[in-house]
Amino acid sequence: MTFTGSTGARESGSARAVTLIRGAELVAVPWKNGGGLTREVAAFPADAGLDTFVWRVSVADVAQAGPFSRFAGIDRTLVLLSGAGMLLDETQPDHTLKTHVLTRPLDIARFSGETAIDARLVDGATRDFNLMVRRDSAQGELAVWCAAPHEAQPERSLSADVVLLYCANGPLAVTLGNAHDDANRNAHPQWLQTGDALRIDTPSALPCNLEGTGALLAISIRYTQR
Repeated sequence: MTFTGSTGARESGSARAVTLIRGAELVAVPWKNGGGLTREVAAFPADAGLDTFVWRVSVADVAQAGPFSRFAGIDRTLVLLSGAGMLLDETQPDHTLKTHVLTRPLDIARFSGETAIDARLVDGATRDFNLMVRRDSAQGELAVWCAAPHEAQPERSLSADVVLLYCANGPLAVTLGNAHDDANRNAHPQWLQTGDALRIDTPSALPCNLEGTGALLAISIRYTQR
């Protein structure tokens, strides 16, 4: 397995690549309207702009209520990480409103990027996790994995073109590979703090074990165009 740390260091192994992304090293970019800021966690292609990415994962600090920017052709998933929450008013084709309620950590909203969304803050600023996928090029799935001390966790299998494991609440230890297999005899846990992430390219049914206290967002990306 090839491991790339946030400093760019690598460990030799198979062609599979695992990249550690430290939340403390992400760059905060203020919004033009002054309503918040965004930290990009990962995107494909690397350094793609907002009109050219296939998928993009980011964390946003939202300080003001207001309309969301529209992204035609993009499927969006938003997860509340912290704060009292948001109410997202989605205008339906018949001009009625559908409200996505995100008032508890790890509440999820899914909607199309071209949809008119107005955000209302419940009580002050919030932090949320954003997954955006260009629907004619890829499909994205997001699941929440929770862990608690002294509770046995099921072994999970990672299969996708790209998997991103984002620590929404930590610390959590992620072990990739089966220690009983000779090829993974030296598999060791990677500890993630809140805001850290692991990106795994071409995991191909890679075993994954979780321990610690907190929650992990597991994002699977599958490309539909090559």
